[in-house]
Amino acid sequence: MMSETKGRSMERHSEYEYTDNVKLTDQAIKDFEEYGYILIRGLLDKEEVNGVLKVLEDSDEMMKQNYEFEEVNKDKKTQRIIWSHPGTDVTGMVARSEKVAGTCEKLLGGEVYHYHGKMILKGAQKGARHLWHQDYGYWYNNGCLFPDMMTVFIPLDPCRKENGCLQILEGSHKCGRIDHHPVLKQAEADLERVEEIKKTCPHKFVEMDPGDALFFHCNMLHHSSDNNSDMRRWVYICTYNRASNDPVIEHHHPRYTPMTKVPNSAIKECTNFTDMSGKDFIHPDRNTSLTSHIRVH
Repeated sequence: MMSETKGRSMERHSEYEYTDNVKLTDQAIKDFEEYGYILIRGLLDKEEVNGVLKVLEDSDEMMKQNYEFEEVNKDKKTQRIIWSHPGTDVTGMVARSEKVAGTCEKLLGGEVYHYHGKMILKGAQKGARHLWHQDYGYWYNNGCLFPDMMTVFIPLDPCRKENGCLQILEGSHKCGRIDHHPVLKQAEADLERVEEIKKTCPHKFVEMDPGDALFFHCNMLHHSSDNNSDMRRWVYICTYNRASNDPVIEHHHPRYTPMTKVPNSAIKECTNFTDMSGKDFIHPDRNTSLTSHIRVH
């Protein structure tokens, strides 16, 4: 599925190029364990990226689910769309594909299920920042006992420093879960701790092209800045939980739900761009991770 490559803008060790019919390597799994992520360039090709964009362009049902909330910078807003289950549209085929879900199973060492999917739509000049956090800083409070969880971050537009690309602290997943506190509708990691971690874990700007994919551990610290550029920054995100880590409480994201993986070819073969049935969109009123009731300890 992939071949090793040198790291372009980041010159990193855990960067790979997607190649059909080549399996995830032992080295890639070791890189994920050591650095907290692997970056696979070109995981989705142009046709597959355009298929995901077509869902956003053609599906009124998808776009009417977007919402904004008060941001740290009151002059900026980011649109978000969040859903529970993959569904049968093109985005669902991506989430269930062997090269996405199957890779997560290999990296986490067991069966996974779709924890949720989302679109983060940062408009040119107006997209808002996301504070330093760990995904497990949110998910811990949902009754997920173990950090056997991960995120796949897939840009639909070029992600550059100028338009608020993802920033990470490489290897910070080894620090364990950091205390978080609520800031408006976000949870922010303890910044004193983050500054200390920066002295040990390299701070990287993850510049990516459409279709690249960053697979990262739920305890890796990450952040993105405001988009002050003239470039839009739309991103599709899939998150996964190990089946063995079934949350112990009911909450707004799914408990263990078996997921049927599909071959990679299903992405291009899918012609459903408008039927969003089965996805179960999450309105912010249901999303306890985005309210003042975030439970942080």
